[in-house]
Amino acid sequence: MTKAEVVAIIAKKTGVERASVAASVEMFMEVLKDSLSKGESVYLRGFGSFIIKKRAAKTGRNISKNTTIKIPAHNVPAFKPAKSFVAEVKSKVTVK
Repeated sequence: MTKAEVVAIIAKKTGVERASVAASVEMFMEVLKDSLSKGESVYLRGFGSFIIKKRAAKTGRNISKNTTIKIPAHNVPAFKPAKSFVAEVKSKVTVK
């Protein structure tokens, strides 16, 4: 599902104009990115948590040049779904 499809579904279900819904979705994503870039987690009860995970420094290999490289420690965004969200998905989704 794409962002445009999400906007269309929300607009249809709520009766709000697509432009307003699109602006709200864009602003939500912007606030989420800003919070994570500041190191703050975002908790949405019943849905999940957007958090920052720290990756330790490690040694990797460049297989095309057959050399070792150092990968520095870095932070990556991650999503951890709420237990109720996981349970709902497990109960409704069938593998095709």
